Amino acid sequence: MRTVTLTKESTKDILENLLKRSPSSYGKYEMAVAQILDKVKQEKDQALFGYTKEFDKADITAENIKVTEEEIKEAYEQVAPSLLAVIRKALVNIRTYHEKQRQNSWFTSSENGTMLGQKVTPLYRVGVYVPGGKAVYPSSVLMNIVPAKVAGVPNIVMCTPPGRDGKVYPTTLVAAREAGADVIYKVGGAQAVAAMAFGTESIPKVDKIVGPGNIFVALAKKAVYGHVSIDSVAGPSEILVLADDTANPHYVAADLLSQAEHDEMASAILITTSTELAKKVQSEIEGYLKVLSRREIIEKSLENFGYILIAEDMDEAIEAANEIASEHLEIVTANAFEVMMKIRNAGAIFIGEYSSEPLGDYFAGPNHVLPTNGTAKFFSALSVDDFIKKSSIVYYSREALKEIHKDIVQFATAEQLTAHANSIAVRFEKEDEGDSL
Repeated sequence: MRTVTLTKESTKDILENLLKRSPSSYGKYEMAVAQILDKVKQEKDQALFGYTKEFDKADITAENIKVTEEEIKEAYEQVAPSLLAVIRKALVNIRTYHEKQRQNSWFTSSENGTMLGQKVTPLYRVGVYVPGGKAVYPSSVLMNIVPAKVAGVPNIVMCTPPGRDGKVYPTTLVAAREAGADVIYKVGGAQAVAAMAFGTESIPKVDKIVGPGNIFVALAKKAVYGHVSIDSVAGPSEILVLADDTANPHYVAADLLSQAEHDEMASAILITTSTELAKKVQSEIEGYLKVLSRREIIEKSLENFGYILIAEDMDEAIEAANEIASEHLEIVTANAFEVMMKIRNAGAIFIGEYSSEPLGDYFAGPNHVLPTNGTAKFFSALSVDDFIKKSSIVYYSREALKEIHKDIVQFATAEQLTAHANSIAVRFEKEDEGDSL
């Protein structure tokens, strides 16, 4: 990792480097993704099966694209009971946390005959994308399905790529069933996003697509936005650790590497006020690299997007953290809660040396689908809110409208929208004619 003295210029340079990781920077893939989307839109199942054969080497047809009850039963037999128990424990925490996010419809009325309100309605059909192949992420299955389930979405469609044998990884299936997926299809990549966005003979069109994926999936989600809603265009994983001289370098180094191992584009940043801690963390990282299995990936990640930033004081460190707006932010300082109050931009905040980032990934309860690439400045974690709509309710009696109808007519007339004004005026034209006499 590069050790850099923190300045406004160095922060700017780091931000520019990090933004290179954004899916928006991968224009060379956009044409290929656009071709896949268009072909699936036009040819539907035929294109879907063709791409699955080409990319996943699996023979998928209309007869076997949907995961059967027999396949789910077989998956349960292949998953260790101890892992199933852990999944169920995590589910309780995730569900309990998201239930606190529920919103209810509300109404208010007045004596003069008005009633205003907000009607909260769950989305009708949601598509959840789950990566496959070498990646097996049952935790992402839980995080994407549970808030939709809590919101009351009646139809949850899941798509995930099959292996060469035409089967879905057992842990993925078990997690999907435990979380509450209604139907699971064996299809992945940009073609799965296209199928959910436009609909095919086998896969219904959904209202929203959520879930992580590779660059092709990310670009596909970006391209279909507008035809359907999406959660976000996710970039590579990020962690920023904010620490002072009270932090344990052994722990800090371990936490930084927990994200660096995701892929070569992942970012791991330490901002500290202690030069001594910086040196110790660097040494600890070198020790960990000798024993960790994903060493090559970690080394590449740290080489490209790993930084140790030395701040003059904690205020400067906090300012830089807010500018970077990391997906995961750990605060390991003597006054961690005081520091937390000054943080404006972060996807998730972990406080104290025993709140390491993987706690949030798997078990604590808050959602691990978080904004990346600085978008934590204006985006939030995936939540129940992502799976509901809010409709305004307006009721006025004749008496209530009569009191204010001339105000509305005047407002509409000022905007030169005479039909708007007329729509109100015609309801009281006889009375208004009498008033003008």
